[in-house]
Amino acid sequence: MKTQIYSIMRKDEALAVWKAGADRVGILVNTPENPNRYPCEITEAQARPVFNALKGKAVSVLISVSSSEEEIFRQLETLRPDVLHLCAGYKGSPAFRERMRARFPEIELMEAVGVTGYDAVEEAKRIAEYADCLILDSVDPHIAGIGAAGVTHDWEIDREIIETVRIPVIVAGGLGPENVAEVIRKTHPWGVDSLTKTSVRKDGVIIGKDLAKVAEFCRIAKETV
Repeated sequence: MKTQIYSIMRKDEALAVWKAGADRVGILVNTPENPNRYPCEITEAQARPVFNALKGKAVSVLISVSSSEEEIFRQLETLRPDVLHLCAGYKGSPAFRERMRARFPEIELMEAVGVTGYDAVEEAKRIAEYADCLILDSVDPHIAGIGAAGVTHDWEIDREIIETVRIPVIVAGGLGPENVAEVIRKTHPWGVDSLTKTSVRKDGVIIGKDLAKVAEFCRIAKETV
């Protein structure tokens, strides 16, 4: 079972969650046109040492919130992540995947599916035609894009998607040490993701990761069959 921990804001934190058992580490990089819109976002300058520190260790994931293909490709060129995660300002397509593959053949494409009802099954099937991986996540109407909602959704829909598509699927949305075993047993995903339930908050704002919870989340996920 692959474990993915979002959203990392510092180099030392990235290395700490890797040592705690995370296989994949996600970093949300903001864009000049839309600063301060997302939880845990950091600037490209802040992100560069984080991506560099993860090389040869955990799989690094660039969480892109740009609405511009040009800007996305510029970030890929600068940061060189292992995976591009589309979840907000830009939707992928077969043509986008081909252009990305031509310029960055070593970088995988993961795209989010917002699970708000059974229409997500058809959306997942469409995206699975060109993406390398899917992430199934909850949606908060007060947060732009898909994810960072901190709540679960209907795992029966996730299970149907996982049984239908032919690419790896990561389940996200309100997962932590207390429920990760249950979602694995119910859906049998390729991987599981945690953001809000393994984070530390101050005055309602996420300021970093709870490393004990990260370690427990990863341990339980890897031990669950």
